[in-house]
Amino acid sequence: MLPALIFRNAFRHKLRSLLTLLGLTVAILAFGLLSTVVEAWYAGAEGASSARLVVRNSISLVFPLPLTYRQKIRQIDGVRAITTANWFGGIYKEPKNFFPQFAVEASTYLDLYPEFVLSEAEHKDFLHDRQGAVIGEKLAATYGIKLGDTMTLKGTIFPGQWAFVVRGIYRGRDAKTDVSQMFFHWDYLNETMKVRAPRRANTVGVYVVEVADPTRVAEISRVIDGEFGNSYAETLTETEKAFQLGFVSMTEAIVVAIRLVSYLVIFIILAVMANTMAMTVRERTAEYATLKALGFGPPFVMLLIYGESLAIAALGGGIGIALTFPVATAFAKAMGTLFPVFVVSAKTVWLQACCALAVGLISALFPARSAARVNIVDGLRSIG
Repeated sequence: MLPALIFRNAFRHKLRSLLTLLGLTVAILAFGLLSTVVEAWYAGAEGASSARLVVRNSISLVFPLPLTYRQKIRQIDGVRAITTANWFGGIYKEPKNFFPQFAVEASTYLDLYPEFVLSEAEHKDFLHDRQGAVIGEKLAATYGIKLGDTMTLKGTIFPGQWAFVVRGIYRGRDAKTDVSQMFFHWDYLNETMKVRAPRRANTVGVYVVEVADPTRVAEISRVIDGEFGNSYAETLTETEKAFQLGFVSMTEAIVVAIRLVSYLVIFIILAVMANTMAMTVRERTAEYATLKALGFGPPFVMLLIYGESLAIAALGGGIGIALTFPVATAFAKAMGTLFPVFVVSAKTVWLQACCALAVGLISALFPARSAARVNIVDGLRSIG
């Protein structure tokens, strides 16, 4: 009986209740979407392996490292494997088509990244074609690229027109794997640069190092950097996660602003919900006084108001959470490769639910106390 009474009261003033419900739904949806954007910003760092280190020039990523460093790093105790990568920075058709492109040591790079799943046949085709490339399935879907297609990039860091044949399309091991990248042979880049700009040949952007024991990453990092101390190209070795967070820190102000906006949205709907409940209590003062006159105590009156508030909050929150998934999917599709990983996490859903619950509880706090204190005589005199 009580749940039915609460539900009828919640929607007695249909227009006001529906508008409040709509506002709450939009707020919870917006909160979830903005939270997912923030998580997408950190997706690269969160998906980083604890067993991988990135070795770069200590001055800046702009400055390369000599190819001769490779063997020296490989001989350091605790290093299980090593590979190389160069950021390419080419333009595919038009500047807005941005996606990560790396010239990598084809024979070793994918072995260090088991989260990039590629069929054995495609891997073999990639290794045997010097102009071959491997792209992620999201990249392929965004631009309609198929196996065997030729992708031509206009170089920015490495000038010229560069043609690549797609020999493999990798998928992610899980939903948080970046499947919007492109990899091609460093040998192809290096051989071309020997002809076009010999002084830029035989250098790499970064070394990616896999360590045998993740607990030794700090120790091995110091050893690597010590090996090249006081050289003309000193190194800075950091975990893959720290390396990724270095890029995120450049846009930290944007991330903070998005977080603030997401919580501001919740605060606004809290104010709206609180006003709705306050109006409800004022209109039903005589009813609450009647309930008291019939023997129902203040706790029962408070329960009615809290129940009404929580019913609207639960319904609005539930609809908002349910809509987050299709809206996030559509948003990710519209953004293309701008957000390589855009997945609504369990944490985001939990936060949405907590926000909806908090709005329901807090918005009813003062109206419920006010109703519980209504004097029977004064309340019966009220005309609503």
